[in-house]
Amino acid sequence: MPGKDDPVIIKKYANRRLYNTGTSTYVTLEDLAEMVKRGEDFTVQDAKSGDDITHPVLTQIIFELENKEGQNMLPVSFLRQLISFYGDQMQMIVPSFLEQSMIAFAKEQERFREQMKTALGKSPMEMMNMSTPMKAIEEQTRRNMEMFQNAMRMFTPFPPAGTGEANGEEQDVQPDDQPADDLRELKDQIAAMQRKIDSMSKD
Repeated sequence: MPGKDDPVIIKKYANRRLYNTGTSTYVTLEDLAEMVKRGEDFTVQDAKSGDDITHPVLTQIIFELENKEGQNMLPVSFLRQLISFYGDQMQMIVPSFLEQSMIAFAKEQERFREQMKTALGKSPMEMMNMSTPMKAIEEQTRRNMEMFQNAMRMFTPFPPAGTGEANGEEQDVQPDDQPADDLRELKDQIAAMQRKIDSMSKD
């Protein structure tokens, strides 16, 4: 029997039906989406092989939600940028960046909701300032993107065309262990990015 704090096991059968072993009932993708919103932890397993298929199922939930009219959240420009990172040398940074950004956003959402509740109880003149919380979130997003773009520029192995290095100026001979050094530096930079996002979320 799973422990009290263990994630609920959802089994997916060959007929695509989902079975919640915690409640002994069949569930739908919408039910799983509601479980996520309630903060209920679960893992999805292939009923036959026992493989963990939580990731593809969660991805399928997002796909279903995005296809509901008026409910999509992912802009086309974001989807294009995300697709472009697959197979790119920056792919290993993207998951960490997105995860830390969402964690920082989640920490701020309660404060944002309280600000909105307070604003809704104010006079029409004071209501004009309701955009302040949204502006704060937009500024947070802008700073996150700038930090990510700066990190990408730091890790780009070849300088853009027209720069001094590209024209042969100040070019250094790279030692044989340069890839290993780059990997260590990359990990350090990811850690620095996470600390920066955490510090901004505490402001």
